[in-house]
Amino acid sequence: MGAFDAIVREFNFLRMGIRLSRRVKELTPDSTVTVADALERWVHETPDAPAIHFEDRVISWKELDQGAARFARWAMAQGVGKGDAVAILMENRPEFIMAWFGLVKIGAIGALINTHQTAAPLAHSLNISGARHLILDAALAEHYRSAVPRIETPMIVWASGGAVEGAADLDAALAQMSPAPIPRPFREGLVGSDKALYIYTSGTTGLPKAAVITHVRMQVMMQAFSVSVGATSKDVMYDVLPLYHSAGGICALGTVFMAGGSVVLRRKFSASHFWEDCAKYKPTLFQYIGELCRYLLNAPPHPQETAHSLRLVIGNGLRPEIWPAFQSRFRIPKIVEFYGATEGNVALLNTDGKTGAVGRIPNYARKKLPVYIVKFDIETEQPVRDPATGFCIECAPGEAGEAIGRIDPNEPRTRFDGYSKGSDTEKKLLRDVFAKGDLFFRTGDLLRRDAQGYFYFVDRIGDTFRWKGENVATSEVAEALSVYPGIKEANVYGVKVGDLDGRAGMAAIVAGPDLDLAGLAAHLENQLAAYARPLIIRLLQNEMEITGTFKHRKVELVKEGFDPATVADPMFWLDPESKSYKPLDAATHARMLSGEIRL
Repeated sequence: MGAFDAIVREFNFLRMGIRLSRRVKELTPDSTVTVADALERWVHETPDAPAIHFEDRVISWKELDQGAARFARWAMAQGVGKGDAVAILMENRPEFIMAWFGLVKIGAIGALINTHQTAAPLAHSLNISGARHLILDAALAEHYRSAVPRIETPMIVWASGGAVEGAADLDAALAQMSPAPIPRPFREGLVGSDKALYIYTSGTTGLPKAAVITHVRMQVMMQAFSVSVGATSKDVMYDVLPLYHSAGGICALGTVFMAGGSVVLRRKFSASHFWEDCAKYKPTLFQYIGELCRYLLNAPPHPQETAHSLRLVIGNGLRPEIWPAFQSRFRIPKIVEFYGATEGNVALLNTDGKTGAVGRIPNYARKKLPVYIVKFDIETEQPVRDPATGFCIECAPGEAGEAIGRIDPNEPRTRFDGYSKGSDTEKKLLRDVFAKGDLFFRTGDLLRRDAQGYFYFVDRIGDTFRWKGENVATSEVAEALSVYPGIKEANVYGVKVGDLDGRAGMAAIVAGPDLDLAGLAAHLENQLAAYARPLIIRLLQNEMEITGTFKHRKVELVKEGFDPATVADPMFWLDPESKSYKPLDAATHARMLSGEIRL
């Protein structure tokens, strides 16, 4: 990077920081400006402008507000008030937004339930919400029924979009409610630190937790995204991500809603319809999850894939190996990659387009944006402490460690509001980090930072494992696998092998019929260190199990292990002598466990 480019980069960083500071300067824990106030601005200023495009419907800001008012009055009629939670189990559609918008108008809390959950996980999410009422999409009735035996406190169920046995008719109840604006006194006394939503963690490795999203946090998140893309009232966001998650329900919406723009809402992502939708709705923005970009790249060429109005795409998880190809093939003017957890105080943005980076904090801004990377012990899953001082040790540039963020309860951007369960909150706190009495949020992620201040995602803590004395980042291995011809998806994890120390690498992959395992072994030998190469390959006969936000689930795969007696899928093991993958049968499995085969 030349001197002029560096100057431009710093100018843009400072300009964005100043703009965001101006937007959020009045947003404090004690502020009386709520999410409802922020959205009602456009109801008053541009009532007839489009807010939501959904299938063949166009919903204006006035119509959105009227729908929210009906939900607010329905909730009040059920005795729901400030601080009360209402669970929402609904697919992506405008009524979902109306529901939580209506609830925040009266100071209530929308508990946004993952629509992919069933049985025990769904019951768990409903139980920890504390909600007495459930708004149920009729299309998800069977999901709810599977959870009923495990629900601890009976809930009053209100069905929308069709009749559900045993549930009240929500649509009929709403029709009886006035669409007149909700007077502001209905949320009198509500402040920034009050809860607006519960958004659940994805549950890739265990049961989900209900993260607390306050009014101030929700607005700061929305404004940060809006400022980072330079959103205006003319922008249209294409949103295919689930509304129950922060990416689809806060970030994508907030990007345009804070600027008075509109959102194209889709029930779910479709690679085959993506470019047709772009031609129909003419979005200027698209919020992605990395996997969506890969799906689009793997799809056949589409006649409209470069004839679009997208000026920018923003998201997270875009793998470095496909970034240039994605941008080049589809002629995407700008990519903004970000990093952040729903509940956390570590938020990073890469607005420079630097391939692979998830964000940047220059050295001169570190006091204002206190994000650190500290040395981490993979085996204990705890930060390393200096024996002499007892304090954590900051990583050198290029060194991977856990990303942590300093907590300041009085600063909206560095607050941590925790979870609905206090015990879950405590697990994310790190005390006495660099000085006695300081307090930090643990991201649970391994990152590294280079000398220029760019951050790079390495792996999830718990996903990274140790083998032959070395740390193996599953993301690195997955990237090496995913670029090999014939491999459609790869999920990498560690498994125990008898009494051997550490965990051996295993990869569950979805592959085409022409996968060349001999070539794969040679490819991995060139791409990865010996300790990082997957010892076992499992060829999944069915689709990869993913979360609603397109993250691979590992927990069941780890439990199943690599025993041919219990795993029906074909498996192969990396023979250290021939350096080739061979079929894994029961006899070989036994020899591996006994140590007869030296791995």
